[in-house]
Amino acid sequence: MVDNMHPSRTASAIVAALTLTFLPARATAEVKLPAVLSSHMVLQRDVAVPVWGTAAAGEKVTVKFRDQEKIATADKDGKWAVKLDALKAGGPDMLTVTGTNSVSLEDVLVGEVWVGSGQSNMAGNVGGYAKGDEVLAKLAAGSYPKIRLNKSGGKWQATDEKTVNSHSAILFAFGVRLQKELDVPVGLMVGAVGGTPSGYWLSDKAYRSDEECKTVVKKFAEKFDLEKAKADYAEKLVAWEKLAEQAKKDGKNPPAKPQMPVAPGESAGKIGNLYEAHIRPMMPFAIRGVLWDQGESGTAINGVDQYTLMGALIRGWRSEWAQGDFPFIYIQKPSGGGCAWDPMDPVTNQGEKFAPLPKAVPATGDGLYRELHVRIMKHPNTFMAISSDLGPGIHPTNKSGYGVRAAQVALGGVYAKKVEIYGPVYKSHKVDGDKVRVSFDHVGAGLAFRHGDKLQGFAVAGADGVFQWADAVIDGDTVVVSNSAVPKPVAVRYAFASKHTWANLFNKDGLPAVPFRSDPEGK
Repeated sequence: MVDNMHPSRTASAIVAALTLTFLPARATAEVKLPAVLSSHMVLQRDVAVPVWGTAAAGEKVTVKFRDQEKIATADKDGKWAVKLDALKAGGPDMLTVTGTNSVSLEDVLVGEVWVGSGQSNMAGNVGGYAKGDEVLAKLAAGSYPKIRLNKSGGKWQATDEKTVNSHSAILFAFGVRLQKELDVPVGLMVGAVGGTPSGYWLSDKAYRSDEECKTVVKKFAEKFDLEKAKADYAEKLVAWEKLAEQAKKDGKNPPAKPQMPVAPGESAGKIGNLYEAHIRPMMPFAIRGVLWDQGESGTAINGVDQYTLMGALIRGWRSEWAQGDFPFIYIQKPSGGGCAWDPMDPVTNQGEKFAPLPKAVPATGDGLYRELHVRIMKHPNTFMAISSDLGPGIHPTNKSGYGVRAAQVALGGVYAKKVEIYGPVYKSHKVDGDKVRVSFDHVGAGLAFRHGDKLQGFAVAGADGVFQWADAVIDGDTVVVSNSAVPKPVAVRYAFASKHTWANLFNKDGLPAVPFRSDPEGK
């Protein structure tokens, strides 16, 4: 079901959650609304919808929308909140809020609301990327009266050439696909900043109170020597100062300055600062879910990995938004790295070319970064938009393809449409003599390989842990792998590397298999 929110929360609970959203109310009877409640907004359908604001303490406030009328009384701090009963998609309608004065919001739609966040690949705007993305350019030239845009909890905007070009490219492409397929209004809220770590995007409270983060930090602290790290830093700083001085004399830019080490679990920056600036102002606006594109900048918290921190972020956002375990979709990292089923498809036409197998199986370390990000899928109601076949680079130019792929995940995973959202995903394996039979989830219309004359990208290892390339054959919904030099295999891997253009397993829905290893994580 698509309804992952809990409309039963009381208005008083919403008021309590808004402590950091508002400044103390002025000693006046004037009813005021936060910026995120404005004309042109889209309200989330099929759930209870919060409406909140400030007024004079004790003032009676009436909210009217369609055939509903809700009444609240401002508390001693001047805060008030109501919840509209679940709404059906449609509009536009007018929403009025009346106390001693009246505020009218015009052109209000009801439909699906999504939040986009992360770093530069989410922040990059349509105007910038449309120059190198023909599909995105065509989308930007269209008319979208049922798509509305919002930045960092500010006022909502109707879509036109100016507002579209300054909005997130990937989120816009995502929203266009959703609006077309669902045929309801779509609201797109974005709060993203380039070059930012995930540690700045959850509240300090959510991080400090997260038990999994505490466990990871404690384990890391047992092996981390802060004093030694500071001594090493002092030596690096002296060396840097010499290089910087020489660069200045030569008229060149100095190298990056080394960073002062911090204690385990701490950050050189301010944990939560971007969350407070860009996400908190959106709360508790009713939403369907989140689309996240970040990972290149890590966590910036010493000793806390991206998988663990993202778990804390997801739990924190859900708790503080007070709308249940809403869906969280994230873009796979690193971007690209694999070949595409159909290089002519506009979604995947920037995928990398198929390549022959390297002579040696890549070292384990080469696949750890990708594995770390794949693991984020394990968090409840969390989905990964596969990007290995969409085009490479720190800033992939195919933003329309990335947005469409993310929308496909939303349609199948959140809205229960009959579309496959993943390529084959490792489920289990069974050793049978000198062979290993690998079973998969998300086989879709069936397993298949593309490019070359055989299935490749699998490797097996015996008790010695040395992996060698394996022969691989599709057998129904499984793949059977073997290597005559490994008579007693104990482990199997597929595409376990940061770049794996030589791996060619797909499902017939055209989605690439997700890299995996069956041997225990961390070895």
